[in-house]
Amino acid sequence: MSTTTSRIFVARLAGIGVFDPLGDRVGRVHDVVVLLRVRQAPRAVGLVVEVPGKRRVFLPLSRVTAIDPGAVITNGLLNLRRFQRRAAETLVMGQLLDRVVTLRDGGEKVTIQDVGLEQQRNRDWLVTKLFVRQERHSSGRRLFMRGQGQVVDTAEVTGLAPSAEQQGAAALLATMDDLKPADLADVLHDLPERRRKEVAAALPDVRLADVLEELGDEDRVAILSALTAQRAAKVLDEMQPDDAADLIAELPTQKASELLELMEPDEAKDVRRLLIYDEDTAGGLMTTEPIILSPETSVATALAHARRQDVTPALAAMIFVVRPPQETPTGRLLGVIHLQRMLREAPHEAIGGLLDKDVEAVDPHAPIGRITRLLATYNLTALPVVDEDRRLLGAVSVDDVLDQLLPDHWREADDEVTDAALGGQNV
Repeated sequence: MSTTTSRIFVARLAGIGVFDPLGDRVGRVHDVVVLLRVRQAPRAVGLVVEVPGKRRVFLPLSRVTAIDPGAVITNGLLNLRRFQRRAAETLVMGQLLDRVVTLRDGGEKVTIQDVGLEQQRNRDWLVTKLFVRQERHSSGRRLFMRGQGQVVDTAEVTGLAPSAEQQGAAALLATMDDLKPADLADVLHDLPERRRKEVAAALPDVRLADVLEELGDEDRVAILSALTAQRAAKVLDEMQPDDAADLIAELPTQKASELLELMEPDEAKDVRRLLIYDEDTAGGLMTTEPIILSPETSVATALAHARRQDVTPALAAMIFVVRPPQETPTGRLLGVIHLQRMLREAPHEAIGGLLDKDVEAVDPHAPIGRITRLLATYNLTALPVVDEDRRLLGAVSVDDVLDQLLPDHWREADDEVTDAALGGQNV
């Protein structure tokens, strides 16, 4: 999208014409739709356009090619379905203007008079500026003080959006839809306990599984325990086996046994295998689901496996090549192939001829200190874990090692506290 200015104030868009690529006018701007997000600047997602017949329709900003003085240019026809605001959406002119917010510096009450949008490098439009005026009360009426207008960053005010405690769970989740699991975990941790459980329960199983993998033990045990047993088992099925095993190990024995019985048999089998190892050994840290392929697999197929969304970057960087069977415990480990090596080879090449056979494997009882030294010495993101017959049992990734080395509650600790705790680790 091209614009004549780097910033657009919404009040100036009101009523300007919207034109198709041929220059024909199709309507006029009525309002701007934004998503008020937790811990991030609000994101503008579209325009409400009034077309002939007084019908108001939604125009996504992704379909706007230019915003010039007096004109908005689209890249095609409008969808003439009548606009209906969703719970998570806020209309700037209809709802944000005249909203009273508080300046973080000094706690002064101000009223929003205009909203400034800026397009980012990724082409998203964010609400970055607010034009506000001070307010005062006189004889019970709110009066605006002339000459006191100022432009502030959105981060400089509070009260722009309803608080997490005030929003419904569905609306709150919509504001966090583009947060990474670790960031969403931080948001949940900051919520009151009752609210945290309510919002977590509204998450889809896969999303909740990702978030639980990022939370501290106390929070995730509380969230899982608040779910029905059937729902908790489904969420555990979606988690990485090592994370699921860590979580189940924190539960009372009777509750853990119940959930293991309700889990999918294959998933429960992997978790049970991991529970026999100490948490600070290779067996306790490993996942039983790294990328495992046969030597006849082509480079193209191997790269497709590495691109799977459910594979972490640390595990995607290394593929383990084994004799059949390919489910852990596998046949004999033949070697590994690194992602970087595959990117240099022809797509049809078989990975069996490209193996690194020198990567040192560890047994499941290897202590975390040995694992850490091997990862650091050879600049690896993962290590194979094998039994006495060199059958692959799983893999320990660098992110699992970091989770174990970092102190309890490291997500809430500041950098100095974390650095001091790491300084005391004997690795």
